[in-house]
Amino acid sequence: MLIGSTLIECTFANSFLLAADPGAGGALSQFLLLFAPLFAIWYFLVIRPQQQQRRKTQEMLSNLKTGDRVVTSGGIHGTIVSFRNGVVQLQIASQVRVDVTRSAITGMVTEETGGEAKQEPAAAKQKKQ
Repeated sequence: MLIGSTLIECTFANSFLLAADPGAGGALSQFLLLFAPLFAIWYFLVIRPQQQQRRKTQEMLSNLKTGDRVVTSGGIHGTIVSFRNGVVQLQIASQVRVDVTRSAITGMVTEETGGEAKQEPAAAKQKKQ
């Protein structure tokens, strides 16, 4: 079985390689033929979703306002009290306020009817609106 599949692969590869004229840029066309689909797959599976997620997160950060409940990248839940120069002041308990960088906020927190808080990532919040 291994010999048969190798023979088929060699036959396919030889017909493919012999069809290209090496003097007329055959190596470049073979390179593009092999790597163009790989790049397309990489783009649609990795790069594009990352860009969309980053765009939604930036939109969520730009739409923050006083009184919003948020969660930071460190896991701290709090309510926004004030903004100044890229720093957000969160109230995490009564009489306890911390300053965090705006980019450290990773998502909004929504209140459930049962009184439990649930973190809502930026992407999920945008889908609801």
